[in-house]
Amino acid sequence: MVRRSGRRPGNQDTKQSILESARTVFAEAGFDKASVRAIAAAAGVDPALVHHYFGTKEKLFLASMNSPINPAELIPEAMAGPREQAGERLVALVLRIWDSPAGVAAVALMRSAMSNEWTARLMREFVVTQVLRRAIAELDIDEKEAPIRAALVATQIGGLAMIRYLLKVEPVASAPPERLVAAIGPTVQRYLTGDLPGVFDA
Repeated sequence: MVRRSGRRPGNQDTKQSILESARTVFAEAGFDKASVRAIAAAAGVDPALVHHYFGTKEKLFLASMNSPINPAELIPEAMAGPREQAGERLVALVLRIWDSPAGVAAVALMRSAMSNEWTARLMREFVVTQVLRRAIAELDIDEKEAPIRAALVATQIGGLAMIRYLLKVEPVASAPPERLVAAIGPTVQRYLTGDLPGVFDA
C-alpha cells in the first residue's frame, strides 16, 4: 500500500483520498480488522478528519462501496416479525432493493465484482459484515452456527441476484417478486433457523 505523507486540508480532494485509502485498507484487511486510524494514515490525514467527513467506520465503508442502501436501517425492519417467516422477509427485502432505482448501482457493483479482485473482496465484506451478520444477529442464532448459516443464505441471495439481474434467465428474470419470495423464502428460512442434517455433526 502506498503511504502518503503530510496532512491534507479539508476539501473534496481530501475526501476522495480518504475513500480511495478506505477501499484499499478494507480490501486488504477486511472490515473487522480495518481501522479508521490506518485509513487516515494511508490518506495522510488526521483520524478526526475521517470522522468529520464520514462519521463511523461503517458509514465510511458504505461510502467506499458506493452502496445505495444502509443495511443498518433495513435489516432490522426486515427481520422484525415472526421468526419462522424471516426467510421470506429477507428475500422480499432483497428484491425490493434490486428492483428499485437503487438496484442499478447494486447491479453495477456485482458486475464489477465478477471481474475485479479488489471489488470482489469489498463485495464479500459488505455482504458478510453488513447484511448477513446483521440478519443473523437479529434472529439470535447460535454463534457457532452463524457462519455456515450465513454462507448458505448467501448462496441463495447471491444466486438469485445473478440469475435475475445479471444473466437474466427466464422465467426468474421477469417473475413477480411475490412468486420468488414464495419459492425461495422457505429455503432461506431453513438455512437461517431449520435443521441442516450433517452440517453440524461432530
